[in-house]
Formats: sequence, structure tokens, C-alpha cells
Amino acid sequence: MEDKKWRHGRHSPPEDIGANFYPELGPYSSRDAAVIEKHMLQIRSAGIGVVAVSWYPPEMADEEGHPADDLIPALLDAAHRYKLKLCLHIEPYKDRSPSNLKENIKYVLHKYGAHPGFYRYPHNGRNLPLFYIYDSYLIKVSEWRIFLNSDSPEGIRGTQFDGIFIGLLVEKNQLKDITSAGFDGFYTYFASNTFTYGAKSANWKKLATFAKTNKLIFIPSVGPGYVDTRVRPWNGKNTKDRLDGKYYENSMASALNVRPPLLSITSFNEWHEGTQIEKAAVAKATGDFKYLDYAPHKSDYYLALTLKWVDFFQKQLNWTV
Repeated sequence: MEDKKWRHGRHSPPEDIGANFYPELGPYSSRDAAVIEKHMLQIRSAGIGVVAVSWYPPEMADEEGHPADDLIPALLDAAHRYKLKLCLHIEPYKDRSPSNLKENIKYVLHKYGAHPGFYRYPHNGRNLPLFYIYDSYLIKVSEWRIFLNSDSPEGIRGTQFDGIFIGLLVEKNQLKDITSAGFDGFYTYFASNTFTYGAKSANWKKLATFAKTNKLIFIPSVGPGYVDTRVRPWNGKNTKDRLDGKYYENSMASALNVRPPLLSITSFNEWHEGTQIEKAAVAKATGDFKYLDYAPHKSDYYLALTLKWVDFFQKQLNWTV
């Protein structure tokens, strides 16, 4: 693999962090109650209505993180205080399968489903919880059918635990799989415009047409740029310069052009991939590296741009947030 050519090691916060930009808040824990409040305030100021949170089942996490299901109640409470909603971006946890996903959906809805901050979307005459399924293609279509087919006795359709399940579209040939598997729609996730077929905005018109023809929800994902070379030094080919905000605005314009029912933003604070719209600090140096910033604009520049485009979407598509 390409990454084997490069030296691996950890950064040394607070000055040296695994990101090309530096947070205005400094290095922080997403468990910090004060940080959660500031984040929700920033998100609300940008006109955003729903926060999608990466989710793993209790006691599970990715290789770099810590179990975070116990953080969901605090996030729901904070979201509600700021008139926001929360939905889950279900990660490819160890041994994820439709059968254990069904049990995990039951767990989530039993524990969080009644909270006023838990997001539900009107679909086919019902207000249902919406779940993003990251890397959904890792599970066979035949297995998804058991979970998502209305005729399957082992499935979740038509039960009190039914929802809107949004699969990840990476390549064009997955469109048939999304439909055959029984997903309600698909999203594109990646903020690097040329990284995948789905992420390429030039393909969104075709994807929107396909979704409409097949009665699916198409959710394009926009982002302000992409740079992850502080954690993946070999990946410079996928860097997308922010171009003083033009990259983000072009992405927003492309999404608006296909008139989607929903829009996702990658991301609020995924700092290590440089897709964040959260407030960033003025450029500072650590050793021989100098962080990027939003200059000549203020630290809230991308929050302000988001608000501008949310207003466009509301006016032109009659959205409510």
C-alpha cells in the first residue's frame, strides 16, 4: 500500500495536531459540555437544521476512537436547546450485518426515539427516523433485502422500528444495488469532487433523475474543500483547495441545480480531512509546518457561507429548517 512508504506516528497536541487547519477552540474533546454548547451554537448560526452524528453500538468504536453511544443523550439535549435535530450516521462497526443492525435500530429507537431532538422525516405518509448507512456496499444486496424488503418476515419494514435508510453511493454500478437492496435513497458523502463517481457534482443531474425515476431520495453531499495530508501524507492527489470559498459555493450551486429534498454537508468538524466549516484559528506554525486558515476572512466564514446558501435553498425550493 502507498501509505507504507511514509513514516507513521502520532502528533503531539496541543500545538501539533493531525489536521491542516487548527480549531479556534484549540484541541478539544467532543464530550466537553462547554464545547458541545459552542458547537450547537455555531451549527444553529449557519442555518443548519439537522446534525448527523457518527454512531457505533454501545461499547464499540473505530480504531482511533472511544465508545460514544453514551454521549448521544447530551447531544440530543443540546440539539433540542438550539432548535436542532439529531440523526445517526451508522458506521461500519465490527461484524455489522442486517440482523444485528435491526437489533441496534431497536435499541436506538427504544432509548432515543421519543426525544424531541431526534430527527424524523416525512416519507410516504409517515414521519420516520432517518439513518445514514456509511459504506453500505460492504454488505451483500441479498442480505440487505432480508432487512429492507417489506415482504421479509425478518425485516424491519412495516414494524414500529421502520425508518428511512440512506445508503452510500460510491460508484455508478452501485445504483442498481441501492434499488435492489431496498434502500429509501442514497447520499454521496465525500467532499473531494473527483474522489468517487457519486461525489463528482457533474454526475448529480443523472443521479437526481435516477432517484426520481426509482422513487428514491437523493442527498448530495457538499463540502468546503478537502485536505488530509497531515494524517495521510500520500493522499495529496485528492486535496481540493478551498479557493477562498469558491469550491464550497460551486458545490452548493451544483446541489441546488438538481433540487434535492435534502442536502448533507461534509463536514462540521472533521478536521483531519480538512472538510470542516467550524471556526478555525488564524494560521500558526508548529515546527516546520504552518496551519492553513480562512484568511482574509473571519473564523466564521464558512458558517456564514452556509447560512447564505441555506437561505437560497429555502427560497428556491421552499425548504423549512
